[in-house]
Amino acid sequence: MQKLRFFFLLLLFPSILFAQQQRTKIILERSTSLTVDTKTNINYVKNPVFRQDNATLTCDSAVFYKERNYFEAYKNVHINQGDTVNIYSDFLNYDGNKKLAHLSSNVRMEDRTSILTTNILDYDMGLKYGTYLNGGKIVNKDVTLTSKRGYYFANTKDAFFKYNVVAVTPQSTIKSDTLRYNTLTNWTYFYGPTNIKGKDDNLYTEDGAYNTKNENAYFGKKNLYTQGTKSLKGDSLYYYGKRGYGKAVKNIVFKDTLDKTVLYGQLGEYYKIDERVVVTKNAYFGMGTKDTVTVNGKKKLDSLWLSADTLEAQMALQKGLALLKKPVVLKDNEIGAEDEKEKEAKEKEKAEARKEADEAAKAEKKLLANKPPEKKLSKKERKAAEEKAKELKNNPPPKIASDSLKINTDSLRTDSLKKLTAVNLKNKIIAEKKDSVKLYNKAKPSAAIKAGAVNKPKVANSKVKDSVVAFNPADTVKARVIKAYHNVRVFKSNLQAISDSLFYTAADSALRWYKNPILWSQGSQQTGDTIHVFFKGDKMHSFQVLQNSFAANMETDTTKFNQAKGRITTGFFKDGELQNMYIDGNAESIYFDKDDKNVFKNMNQTVSSRIKFTFKDKELAKVTLFREIEGKTDPIDKLPKETLLTGFIWKPELRPTSKADIIKGKPKAKTTPKSKVTPPKTNPKSIGTDPTGIKPILPKKTTDNKIAPVAIPVTPVLVKPDTTKKKLEVIN
Repeated sequence: MQKLRFFFLLLLFPSILFAQQQRTKIILERSTSLTVDTKTNINYVKNPVFRQDNATLTCDSAVFYKERNYFEAYKNVHINQGDTVNIYSDFLNYDGNKKLAHLSSNVRMEDRTSILTTNILDYDMGLKYGTYLNGGKIVNKDVTLTSKRGYYFANTKDAFFKYNVVAVTPQSTIKSDTLRYNTLTNWTYFYGPTNIKGKDDNLYTEDGAYNTKNENAYFGKKNLYTQGTKSLKGDSLYYYGKRGYGKAVKNIVFKDTLDKTVLYGQLGEYYKIDERVVVTKNAYFGMGTKDTVTVNGKKKLDSLWLSADTLEAQMALQKGLALLKKPVVLKDNEIGAEDEKEKEAKEKEKAEARKEADEAAKAEKKLLANKPPEKKLSKKERKAAEEKAKELKNNPPPKIASDSLKINTDSLRTDSLKKLTAVNLKNKIIAEKKDSVKLYNKAKPSAAIKAGAVNKPKVANSKVKDSVVAFNPADTVKARVIKAYHNVRVFKSNLQAISDSLFYTAADSALRWYKNPILWSQGSQQTGDTIHVFFKGDKMHSFQVLQNSFAANMETDTTKFNQAKGRITTGFFKDGELQNMYIDGNAESIYFDKDDKNVFKNMNQTVSSRIKFTFKDKELAKVTLFREIEGKTDPIDKLPKETLLTGFIWKPELRPTSKADIIKGKPKAKTTPKSKVTPPKTNPKSIGTDPTGIKPILPKKTTDNKIAPVAIPVTPVLVKPDTTKKKLEVIN
């Protein structure tokens, strides 16, 4: 309030000095009647016209105190000042010495941009400002503004409002405690608690400015923007309505209670056209889950935290997203069964294709059988036809542009269409290719063939289907999308990860890590080209490592590593803990056995099509191999210091350990130059030999001709020595 009073004084001070120096008399220019009381020197005037300086004052009747330079006016009061300000009321008390007008009852003040209405108005003719203290309203083409108290400056077009201020525009309703509005520039300034409510959103602030015409805005104190389940906080908010662009600076918090997400940062930008928020400068993101973590003996809901150099949140159309399906792995007896299922699917597709080809052939045969015999031409008709053909050959018609060519399909003869025989169609469909699904799609007959319409003339009165695609409500469904760029770090109590970039959408509840990703879960580290983590029912469901997957696990209190590598790794969680993990495609592994005293006994090396790891109480409990199995077992005392699979890396120092790690971040990892990497050693003499002398146990076939899985430990068989490294390699 003190700031507001000080501002008023700054505006008024020069004008006060000027007004004090300029005292003029009220002049009664004319009237229809005049009665003078000689004792009191009071004039009673009807229909007077008073003038003072550049102002004209009229009314139905007045009592004029000439010596006091003062008059009272009644009914149809009108003040005109400089042809710019017009004031109307029922009653007026006017002091010519102070140039103060006190108007009451049906007061209306007009200028070129707005109209002010109130019941009581005090107007300073010298300073050109009006005041009302018992409620008033200002209206112009862009806004209607009401308040309990108001101060209007005609020179600057500024209006100040206090208590119960409400401004209504076509776009929003503004409610404030203290507000200033300029009727010329359309800028609104807030000096206290203010709510700006739109059609489906609201903004709270205690200091700021908003343009009711172009919708530009600035908010600088205790800002909170809400829209449905979404909210945004920031020390400073800027918005450019016509451009649909906004900016938030310092202590940004963006929440969505529906998606259970929150986004933090120090600089954010908003793009209305695609509902996108981009946050930089200490940007990090949190997502609520239904996984639980035990803290001080109590179970609490776990959250996932993510940070990156740049974070982007957006509401995108679901139909435009490439959604992932949650991984499904067949049962453990899939060896053989998987081949049979694939074979069944292919045979089924081929059978369907043959059936459709046969139907098409039958339709063509039936059509040709029903074709009427061609009429034989007479000698005269044949001669006329030959002459016509000769004429066309010698004088061909002019070429017609392809885009202007029109064909009347009703006039086409059925025998003018190229016949597609059932034999050719059948040969196309049954042609052997690797991808039977693509083959089926390519050889699939068209809708016209299915309907038996091959070589069939068009019916003149047939109904043509509407080519307009029907509206599908599902095409308008939007989903939350999160994108992270550079130095991505993720922390959850049972999962941590780093990568260069990340993508997440609520549509499939899947996190995707790209470019040098590393994922940690319990005691395991996963690396590969791309990593996906899937959630189901807000709980962690599974993960996949695509291409060049490598899993490593360090044995407790040792430098020994359980390792596995392959083309794809798939893991499944139960109650937040890793339960099963499958490695497919040239799967290799190194792992260690312990005796009853928990002392390391052997190191196992295996090669197979698939490896399944089973975990219990966060420890590796069982290893099962499937298909094309090779392996060997070496006693611990006969091993070199360490044996590692090619591609092994171990980066525990990069693993985020808490939410605090996510917020503050860590420096980029230093990679070891390729020249320093020890190449794998190959010993041709060891190929085909068994150093332990134990005969191998090969996988047996079951009665149904399926290959039974082999459970570990595996007895020694050949392992390709060029897949290992003899030196421990840790990239700093």
